[in-house]
Amino acid sequence: MRPQPPRLLTVVVAVVLTLVGLALVFYDTQSINFAQGLNLPNDIQRQLVNWMEDRTIAWGALLLSPVLLVIGSLVSFI
Repeated sequence: MRPQPPRLLTVVVAVVLTLVGLALVFYDTQSINFAQGLNLPNDIQRQLVNWMEDRTIAWGALLLSPVLLVIGSLVSFI
């Protein structure tokens, strides 16, 4: 296998995942307040806030970002 640079879309998704993960880990209160300020239906907003308070999604996003870049450089269609 010969690694290639990942596509721009893969890099953008990885950067967004990193930013979301960092925001949820280090700025959790502000992120939760932002999510509560959105005009979403109550069930979706409650589920979103529960995920944000759990921090599992944040750490998963931080883990998935470099994994996505590695897979994007090894597989040509990602």
